[in-house]
Amino acid sequence: MDPVLLIALPLFTAFLIPVARRIWKPSAEVLPFLTLGFNLYLMISYIPRALKAPIVVVIANWKPPLGINLTIGPLGLFLALIITFIAFLVAIYSIWYIRVEPKEKYCMLCMMLVTGSLGMVLTGDIFNMFVFMEITSISAYALTAFIRDRDGSEAAFKYLMIGSLSSNFVLLGILLIYVGTGTLNMADIASKMPSMDPRLAMAAVILMVVGLGVESEMFPLNGWAPDAYSMAPAPIAAVFGAIVVKGAVYALARMIYTIFNFHSLFYFLVIMGIITLLIGEMSALRQKQIKRMLAFSSIGQMGLILVALGLGTMGGLVAGLFQILNHAILKALLFLAAGYLVYHSGSKNIADMDGMGKRTPILALSFTIGAFGIMGLPPLNGFWSKFFVISETVKSHYIVIASLILLGSVIEAVYYLRVVGRLFFKPAGENIKAEPLPLSGFISMFVLVLAAIVIGLYPNWVMHLLQPAARELLDKQFYIHSVLGQ
Repeated sequence: MDPVLLIALPLFTAFLIPVARRIWKPSAEVLPFLTLGFNLYLMISYIPRALKAPIVVVIANWKPPLGINLTIGPLGLFLALIITFIAFLVAIYSIWYIRVEPKEKYCMLCMMLVTGSLGMVLTGDIFNMFVFMEITSISAYALTAFIRDRDGSEAAFKYLMIGSLSSNFVLLGILLIYVGTGTLNMADIASKMPSMDPRLAMAAVILMVVGLGVESEMFPLNGWAPDAYSMAPAPIAAVFGAIVVKGAVYALARMIYTIFNFHSLFYFLVIMGIITLLIGEMSALRQKQIKRMLAFSSIGQMGLILVALGLGTMGGLVAGLFQILNHAILKALLFLAAGYLVYHSGSKNIADMDGMGKRTPILALSFTIGAFGIMGLPPLNGFWSKFFVISETVKSHYIVIASLILLGSVIEAVYYLRVVGRLFFKPAGENIKAEPLPLSGFISMFVLVLAAIVIGLYPNWVMHLLQPAARELLDKQFYIHSVLGQ
């Protein structure tokens, strides 16, 4: 089937939902589920082809670099699989959890967000990457304020203001790249970058790194993240951590490795990554609300990913991509579990969740597995990615950076163990609802728990599949030749 369907189907579904719901009310929940399930099937079928060489999709018979094209390589397909997998589980989870009307707007915005994120990681055109980033961002702003309370609206407005600045920086960077190279195709830009005016290239890279750094939660550009994560509905917070940020990280990696390839940027990523990690973890330690704690924890994890990407080695890239996968799974699990913890306790405060392990053991156990995984305890998946990142950091002679990553892990363990301790070893409060977990929530969290355990037991399978994705970033000439057919 035509790979264009990977983007076209979610977009079509987004516009179909309000029409279909007038005919059959449950269609708002059913259509996203079917669309994302079909997309997963398509992506899995493309894996054997994409692992050999990027699948270049020519649109309207205008071949690159003149026309718009999709480039479905190992890296883009890997991230597209993560985006679709998490969105599929969130669609299941939302069947019971989201009960605010009009529900079709929620489902529409979610499908638009998935469309934008998939477009970012699959397009081969830098301007279309910006367009898809805007689709993702606008959907995220609206979903942040979906409950329409004062705090949510304030968080969405802050996200909108910072996100608008990010968009302007990225658009100006694209303008400078076009002025210097005369093209918008990423492979063509990469081939012409050596002849571009160095001053123009430096200005463009600064604009792009700052703009994409906002979306990637890089310190000090991540001021939007804590409020957006904590005020959005729980499934949307899971989507932010597992989908929205991953698209931005892909764009940042593509700019640094494929288009610009300035080696000084690698050192910059390592330094900013470790600062982001430590600031995120220390801020999470001080939080009293569970979703806000998870938000700062997510910032810290993104810092770890930036460190791995900044190493500039094959091992570092594989470790960073492994961390992206594990972060998406575990952070989605934590936010989905936190949504029910808030519902059952009637409060976002950690102190009001005492004893919930006795009243809702399956829910508390799901959160605990996510917490242990993100801390890096074996045999869960988070252990291996964190171990590989630290190992590659030491191999690259960043001993101090490796020590600081371990320090951040200790801080992380303190605040997660504090929450787990309150869930299981404190007396239960009277306000806690001891209701059974809805089937939709149980299925989505069970799949994520199973993924964390299976990947933790068989990490080599994943590492083997990630090597072609890392090689795509490192081998710039192979990417250029695959797209332009030289």
